[in-house]
Amino acid sequence: MAGQFEATVEIDRPVEEVFAFLADGKNDPKFSPRVQEIAKTPEGPTAVGTVFTSTVKDAGMKTKRQFRIAELVPPTKIRWTEISKNLVTADEGGYDLESTPGGKTRVRIFNRLEGHGVGKLLVGLALSAARKDADAFGRRIKAAVEAS
Repeated sequence: MAGQFEATVEIDRPVEEVFAFLADGKNDPKFSPRVQEIAKTPEGPTAVGTVFTSTVKDAGMKTKRQFRIAELVPPTKIRWTEISKNLVTADEGGYDLESTPGGKTRVRIFNRLEGHGVGKLLVGLALSAARKDADAFGRRIKAAVEAS
């Protein structure tokens, strides 16, 4: 079983600024309490092929995650795929950004979760938790970008 969760939020910042913040995955701990630490390979600007390696804590368990940037279209689109091997992975995710009147930005975030092995039994629980938190996750992104 696989499924998707998503959230949409309006951020009081120009689209270029929001894009730059979100494209730098090292900002993830500022809005995702799951992310304990994160590193980027290679150093330098984020580009297609950049890999972010993180330690995350889910349901009391720490796991290592690796996400590769699959598509980058400044300032409107960021796509990633998880390349780590975990029970539940985000095989596709991303941000869609759109300028709105008054210099604001509408951001849609989504992740498509998939279970592997025993994770096929757990993905429903992970999706349920992610969907329940989706709006709050969007608000945390908004707060982090606006505070930066």
